[in-house]
Amino acid sequence: MLNHLHIENYALIQQTDIDINKGFVVITGETGAGKSIILGALALLIGQRADIQSLGDKERKCIVEAQFDLSGLDLQPIFQEQDIDYDDTLLLRREILPSGKSRAFVNDTPVQLSTMKAIGDRLVDIHSQHQTITLTGSTFQTQLLDNIANANDVALEYKNAYTRYASLKRQLEQLTAQEAQNRKEQDYLQFLFDELQGAHLQEDEQPELEAEAELLNHTETIKQALATVADLCDNEEGGVVARLVNAKGQLNHIAVFHKELPPIEERIESSLIELRDILSEIASIDDRLQYSSERQQEVNERLDLIYRLEKKHAVSSTSELLSLQQELELKLDNMDSIAQQIEQVMEAVDKAYSQMQQQSELLTAKRTEAARLLEQAIIPTLAELGMKDSRLQVSVSPAADYGPSGHDAIVFLFNANRGGELQELSKVASGGELSRIMLAIKAINSTTNRKPTPTIIFDEIDTGVSGDISIAVGAMMHRMTINTQVIAITHLPQIAAKASQHFKVSKAVNAETDRTISHMTELSPEQRIREIAVMLSSNPPTQAALLTAQELMKQ
Repeated sequence: MLNHLHIENYALIQQTDIDINKGFVVITGETGAGKSIILGALALLIGQRADIQSLGDKERKCIVEAQFDLSGLDLQPIFQEQDIDYDDTLLLRREILPSGKSRAFVNDTPVQLSTMKAIGDRLVDIHSQHQTITLTGSTFQTQLLDNIANANDVALEYKNAYTRYASLKRQLEQLTAQEAQNRKEQDYLQFLFDELQGAHLQEDEQPELEAEAELLNHTETIKQALATVADLCDNEEGGVVARLVNAKGQLNHIAVFHKELPPIEERIESSLIELRDILSEIASIDDRLQYSSERQQEVNERLDLIYRLEKKHAVSSTSELLSLQQELELKLDNMDSIAQQIEQVMEAVDKAYSQMQQQSELLTAKRTEAARLLEQAIIPTLAELGMKDSRLQVSVSPAADYGPSGHDAIVFLFNANRGGELQELSKVASGGELSRIMLAIKAINSTTNRKPTPTIIFDEIDTGVSGDISIAVGAMMHRMTINTQVIAITHLPQIAAKASQHFKVSKAVNAETDRTISHMTELSPEQRIREIAVMLSSNPPTQAALLTAQELMKQ
């Protein structure tokens, strides 16, 4: 229940603090005085987006704060879901800064706006004229039946089951599409893989083959050069070896005559040893170096294969080709596993569908029962509101497919005249009729729902009614306070007279700032009589209006 409201620097309101009682509370005032501003401020506390235009003074922040009594409302679970400490006294606060930023607080703890909305939606139901239009929408009608049937928990379980089913179904569709794509690609990928695998590639094969090919291409040239080198070094008639042997012999004869000659002779001997070793290696190389046209062809063909594969796959080495081969193998393995995945997901889809269907049937049963209860309860309620010949029928039939809210197509059929044909509510009900139907529904919901919204705020739901009907509307709102705090913005004196607490909104020009500001004042019993009399007649009120106002309040 809403206990206290503080508004500061919001639209035309400079600052106001009001204590709100339990029961039926009305707010009256002239058109344009700022009654709906109160609704706008409260809407901020249940998660509505903030607007910098809401600031009266653009240099100061706006504050809207409300205190609620939660005792006996069993709202601990919603606080647990939002990870916020629970207390029977709740403080909600919104601040709009001059920069346009907005801050939300729950019990002085900063929270996300979604958290404030989750809590605020369980505390306050603001019924504006716009919401009356939603009465004709399937979303509102479905939610209404769920509230009357106390089936919100079942609806949540169904929604979770539907979400699981929809998610698995999308996964199955993706896998099936992937499998179809795989079937188109698999043969080609398998061909590429087989081609690479059949090539039996080695990691460093290419540079070795290229070196061997170069050698085979120049074998004859190398052998000829080696023979020439050997001949130059070891020709008996003029080769380097023979010349060095001769030189060594000459030094040997004269070495005894000069002490520096023996080392030179030794060096020539070392050169002979090195040269003979070189000749030995040349001979060995020449012996091993054998040209084979068959091997040359084999190497060239192997290189041609590697070059063709590299060009085909836009790579430059056998190691890259081997990496590609591994990727292809992995893709093919995954393709083979998709069929198994599809089978597993299909089983999960069938199971999820069965669970969703089970929850849907339970939800449909509860909604069908709630539809009959609503039909039975609304006829006398509408009659009380001056619509004695009206009929409302709620059709609950299977929808074309399952959706987030169930498998039900819910349609409200209505006719205001005796013997008239029932048609969709949106096509036949006038604005005034919609307002009274909405009030009747809110009244029924407040008495049938195990967890009604603690506070309901009506913004001129009495549009289009007058006389005895307005008295009935006021009486119905008063009865709703058995389970709910009701706050009504009204222009009808008959309704205002039914309230247990009465606030008046008025506006005046502030002499200091030369700005129009709104005030909200709680009226005493004597002030109420005068305000209701003004609503009945004029300002100042007539004596007859004052007497009528007194009589209305006695009723």
